[in-house]
Amino acid sequence: MDAVQENLIEPEESLRPSSSPYSSPFRSTRLHIQRSNVCSRAYFVVVMVFFHVYILNVIALLLYVHYNNGDAGSSSAPDGDSGRSLPHPVPPPGQLHMEDLSQSFALPRIEGIRVGYVQRVSLVPDRTHEMKTISLKPLIFEVPGFLSEEEGRVVVQLAQLKGLMDSQAAAPSQGQEELNQPLLTFSTEEVFSLLDLNQDGLLQKQEIVSHSRSQDETWLSADNLRQILTKLEACPSGMLNLEDFRQVYDETQRPGRQRGGKLYSEFKQKSKHTWLYQGPGSHYVLHALRNRVTSMTRLPSTLVELSEPLQVIRYEPGDFSNAHHDSSPSHSETTCAHTRLAGNKSALTEVSCRYLTILFYLSSVEEGGETTFPVADNRTFEEHALIQDGVDLTDTQETCSRGNLRIKPTAGTAILWYNHLSDGRGWMGDLDEYSLHGDCPVRRGVKWVASSWVNVDPDYQQQARYQRLVAQRHHAKSGMEDHYHSLSHSDLHQDL
Repeated sequence: MDAVQENLIEPEESLRPSSSPYSSPFRSTRLHIQRSNVCSRAYFVVVMVFFHVYILNVIALLLYVHYNNGDAGSSSAPDGDSGRSLPHPVPPPGQLHMEDLSQSFALPRIEGIRVGYVQRVSLVPDRTHEMKTISLKPLIFEVPGFLSEEEGRVVVQLAQLKGLMDSQAAAPSQGQEELNQPLLTFSTEEVFSLLDLNQDGLLQKQEIVSHSRSQDETWLSADNLRQILTKLEACPSGMLNLEDFRQVYDETQRPGRQRGGKLYSEFKQKSKHTWLYQGPGSHYVLHALRNRVTSMTRLPSTLVELSEPLQVIRYEPGDFSNAHHDSSPSHSETTCAHTRLAGNKSALTEVSCRYLTILFYLSSVEEGGETTFPVADNRTFEEHALIQDGVDLTDTQETCSRGNLRIKPTAGTAILWYNHLSDGRGWMGDLDEYSLHGDCPVRRGVKWVASSWVNVDPDYQQQARYQRLVAQRHHAKSGMEDHYHSLSHSDLHQDL
């Protein structure tokens, strides 16, 4: 028994650790370490494989996103509201962003907050300007020091060098017989014969439309044309004979008749003006003013670049302009003059579509010459209210002092106002009737001003088509210029 117990005890003792380095327990521990190393290496290999697979997947995902975004960015924006992109930055002088013309835009609008509110704007490097709200209906801002005295002097000199012409709407003095004469010296029979293209004795709609486009409305205004077409549509045959035409035409040619037969004095002004080109190759001061307008209005640069040139006007003592709207209401039978390239061929007449106006005072005036807004900030606007006690408030010669808002010309100051309301979707809405404005007669001194307009078509799709058409023509012209570049350099010449 004792021997058996000793044999049983020996294995237990053999499992105890020994202090000798050459004992068997040390060899057992060494074998255990080797098995742990093998497991660590396998685990490391598995982790590295998964890590590399993960990296490859991330790289593949980045490449996929990159190429898909690149394709989307190269295509033009859709025509719908969802395709309108954010405004583009102001281009550097001498560069026209023609590559952006096919893009769609929204129309940012400055908030007026309240009358007297002042906000700071950055228009030139290392300087901020104060922009003060002076009216909410229409929305008008005043920016003192918009241009320097030197810049104003340069613009005046460029206008004098270009040459000024009399304004088209100069009016004779009161009491002269010209006010009672028709707009044209042709008789009604002669006009009827000129419109009757096929000489069948009947006028159709297309015959009237074909001879009705007149931007200055010396031929037929949009209101006149609406009256004629209303008469035409009332005829069962859809055509006008001479007697029918005589009734409606003689009525439209009476001076002072406008808008449903209400008395409304014809727009009159007396001044001299010229136009200054502000595109590539123009004077650097004109370029700087245009870029400053883009910064202040926060509009896309291409809208400003494709708008009308700068108009410079000189008012001498006694010169004035009656109250008027810079833009026109939108009607189906009219088309915007600036988008006529892509316009509706059946439109009756071309009208000015000006989203906003920026007026620069190039000089101060000793007396008179205020810019007046007769109905600014009125609670309501009613056309018949413009005539008070038999006096027309649009006649600045007689009623300038009655204007709700009058701004005295101060050299270097700029006035910005919106001619249209917003449509609530980021585009141009209806004409703001409160934007009616004029120029009081100059009493002493000479008044120099410059008007900068931003043209926008109220039809969003029409504006987009126009910009695409301009972009296509520009690219085609660029290709021709590259081909014939060595033959001529006359294209380098630009108007003032």
